[in-house]
Amino acid sequence: MITYNDIYEAVRKERSEELQQLPKDFLDEVAVYFREKKEFSSKAEDFSEEGIKSKKQLENARTLFKELILRRRKKIFNLILISTETGASKRDFENMLDFEKKMFDEMIKCLDSTEKQVNGFFSNNGGVGNEKQPVVFTEDVSEFIDLNGEMIGPFKKGDKVELQGEIAKILIEDRKADLVL
Repeated sequence: MITYNDIYEAVRKERSEELQQLPKDFLDEVAVYFREKKEFSSKAEDFSEEGIKSKKQLENARTLFKELILRRRKKIFNLILISTETGASKRDFENMLDFEKKMFDEMIKCLDSTEKQVNGFFSNNGGVGNEKQPVVFTEDVSEFIDLNGEMIGPFKKGDKVELQGEIAKILIEDRKADLVL
């Protein structure tokens, strides 16, 4: 069972530079805490000392929780920017809650797509087409059919090959390969 002090402590720790580890069931426990505090506050007499204290504690806990989520989002946004610039991905990923991991992955994909569009302005056709593109595989990829209907692959993580631009683009967008510059 989570308490006000647990929420306060989580915020205090989150004020450091690193994304902090939270228990997997943290959000569920906070929701239970809020629900129980709200029920107790509604049952307590409005002007009783316990009722006033409970309502104030609930209000403060909500404020702290919002601060916690905001601090975590800022850190994750910074990690996303660092990741897209350096290619070093998923630092502190294990400290993210499930919904934060999903947000991280989706924003990385969005920024990667935007980056490819920007880079497309600097090349004739956006760097895709039939010209060869050097790529390095970031994961194992089984055999597949290329644009000419020929089987190519399989490829192992770390393999460096030149592929048709369209195929390279698909593999890069699926995060199965990276462009070699």
